[in-house]
Amino acid sequence: MTGLVDTHAHLMDDAFDADRAAVVARARAAGLEGLVLVGYDLASSRAAIDLARSIPWAVASVGIHPNSAGAASEADFTELEEFAGDPLVVAIGETGLDYFRDRTPPARQRQAFDWHLRLAEERGLPVVVHTRDAHADVADMLERSAERRPTGQVPGILHCFTGSQGFAEHMLAAGYYLSFAGPLTYKNSDDLRAVAAMAPRERLLVETDCPYLPPARHRGQRNEPAYSMETAMYLAELRGASLGEMVGQLWDNSVRVFPALSRVAQETA
Repeated sequence: MTGLVDTHAHLMDDAFDADRAAVVARARAAGLEGLVLVGYDLASSRAAIDLARSIPWAVASVGIHPNSAGAASEADFTELEEFAGDPLVVAIGETGLDYFRDRTPPARQRQAFDWHLRLAEERGLPVVVHTRDAHADVADMLERSAERRPTGQVPGILHCFTGSQGFAEHMLAAGYYLSFAGPLTYKNSDDLRAVAAMAPRERLLVETDCPYLPPARHRGQRNEPAYSMETAMYLAELRGASLGEMVGQLWDNSVRVFPALSRVAQETA
C-alpha cells in the first residue's frame, strides 16, 4: 500500500463545517491514503480525535499552539496528557515557539514547549513543531530533546517548514523531518525550494496546514487535503523525480514517522 499522506490538516476547523464530507471524498479521490488531524488547543485536539474516529484512514495529533499557551490552564494540560493516551493519537503538537505574535510571553511559550517535548519523549511519539521568528531557541530545545530520545526513534517534524538552509541542516542532523506545504510553490520561495532540493529524500513530508496556505494555484481560496498532491507534484519536479517515485517515498517517510498509518491504510484498502 502506498499513497500520499497530508501530515498536517486542521479539518476540524469550522471552515469545513458546510462540506467536510465532500472535502474528505475529494482527498481520497486525489490519491490520499492517510490524514493527520492536528490539534492546536484543548478543544481542537479533542475534535481531532473525534473526527479521526469517523474517518477510517485518519489519525490525530494533540497539542497547544504557542499562541494559545498563555490562555491554557494547568487543567488543560492535564487533560491533553490524557488525550495523548488515545490509540488514534500518533504525535504531540502542534507546539513550538512563535515570537512573531505577542499572544503568549516567550518564557511561557518555552515552558509549554518543554512540557510538550517531555510528554512526547515519555510516550515515544514524534512532536509536531511550529516555529516563527524563533529558530535559534527552537533548534536548541529540539536538539536537547532529540538527545534524550532512544537511538533510532523519530523525534519529530518541522511542520510547514519555511526556515533557512542552516536551520534545516541543524534539524536534519538532530533527526527531524521537514514537512513542506503550499509556500513551497510560491513565487518568492526560492530559498525554501533550495532547502527542499537539498534535504535527504527520506526526510521529506508534505502537508496542507489547511484551511491555510494553499498552493499557488489556489491562493486566496480555502486550502484542503486534496491539494497536498499539488505540493507533492511540485516537490517531485523540483527534485527530478516522477510523481510515482515521490509519492512512494513520501508514503515510506510518513509511515516511518507515524507507523499507525500503515495499519489504518491496510484496514481501509
